[in-house]
Amino acid sequence: MAENIFIAVGSNIEPEKNIEVALVELKKYVKITAVSNFYKSAPVGNPEQPLFLNGVIKIQTDLKPRELKFDILRKIEEKLGRIRTSDKNADRTIDLDLILYDDLVVDEPDLRLPDPAIRIYPFVAVPLLEIAPDLILPDTKMALFNEPVMKLKTDLRLEAIFTKRLKAL
Repeated sequence: MAENIFIAVGSNIEPEKNIEVALVELKKYVKITAVSNFYKSAPVGNPEQPLFLNGVIKIQTDLKPRELKFDILRKIEEKLGRIRTSDKNADRTIDLDLILYDDLVVDEPDLRLPDPAIRIYPFVAVPLLEIAPDLILPDTKMALFNEPVMKLKTDLRLEAIFTKRLKAL
């Protein structure tokens, strides 16, 4: 069983409802072993959009990365009304991104592990570091806390009450 799998979770359309429902659905297929704090953050690319709510969860599963991403995560997104368009920064009911799967390094058009977002966006890196403080990225063998993304100025706003509710699921 793979035990160090991380999924970035985000939403800016009814985020509290959709994130909670997504985690309840996900628990039908995998074991959630950790939930980071969740943060409100500005949308990327479209400043007129509503704020996003983002966090990271750690799971255990026997599913392979491709099965997890396409048979579980994408199906949950579809169930919650996620519509994928050519605008990768569009509003979304739910976004479930497989960002790390143990020590696997995969570079395929539709599956990249570790996900490049870890090194680009504080709203992915900060919550990931919270639940994996000693994380070494498998592709570079560098500690996440040493990555430049960790030094970026962020406007993440902790949503403590929502986080507590999710951790109690």
